[in-house]
Amino acid sequence: MASTHAIDLAAHLAHLYGARVSALHVVAPTVTPYPGLPAIDPHADQAAEAAGLRRFCSETARAFSGVIAAGTPVDVMVHVGEPARDILESAASLRADVIVMGTHGLSGFEHLLLGSVAEKVLRKAACPVLTVPPRAHATSSLSFKRILCAVDFSDCSMHALTFARSMAEEARAALTIVHVLEWPWEEPPAPRFETLPDEQAFSLAMYRRERETDARARLATLIPEGNGSASVCHGKPYEQILQVAAEEHSDVIVIGVHGRSAIDRAIFGSTTNHVVRAATCPVLTLRK
Repeated sequence: MASTHAIDLAAHLAHLYGARVSALHVVAPTVTPYPGLPAIDPHADQAAEAAGLRRFCSETARAFSGVIAAGTPVDVMVHVGEPARDILESAASLRADVIVMGTHGLSGFEHLLLGSVAEKVLRKAACPVLTVPPRAHATSSLSFKRILCAVDFSDCSMHALTFARSMAEEARAALTIVHVLEWPWEEPPAPRFETLPDEQAFSLAMYRRERETDARARLATLIPEGNGSASVCHGKPYEQILQVAAEEHSDVIVIGVHGRSAIDRAIFGSTTNHVVRAATCPVLTLRK
């Protein structure tokens, strides 16, 4: 079952867009065949299986009772199968606009292991995925009033920005756009220019200034009128994104995820994965 915080935010998102909520709970099979052993009759205990499914269905409906009472349509579904596969298949068949999932642990995905349900869904989902930390560890509100979108000017980050702007407009929220310039040295501290030859120090300073000026100019064209701002930071992208989110008291971080090539795991394992693991507010990941 998704965390209560995830349910509340799914309801809020549905309310913003006038959408339905499909509440899916996936139950692992009662009997899992072991390689080399005879197959066990799956119909041997159908009555107990049916009773268990009715109980899970009732519990899921009860968890969403407040959402239903508030007027948001909710379809309750209980499946028996492999959780990640069922979530992805259900999202595809329903043409879901977004998957909302609760995370666990003291810092979201701190103990995430390759092959886990959430990791598979995040890596393979065709639609956006909103991961929500437990309420006990969350620092955001139950609404989207302060939205942070990280951009690197790639197609996927521009796609994420489009979604973030839509959310900001629907929720009448403030949108902050952040771009991080990462240098080949660990920063801070910046290199000590006084230790470099004058010509080299000057060239490096000019290059840094040019990169920052260009980034600020590009960001200025992306800021929504009336309720938006932009920031250029220096350092490790995930560290700076998390720092800005903390300083801004962001209610959600929106970030684009690069394609699904053979090195997708390595890409996902960097900035996006670090942000999702450590964020204390929900993180919306989108794939172009």
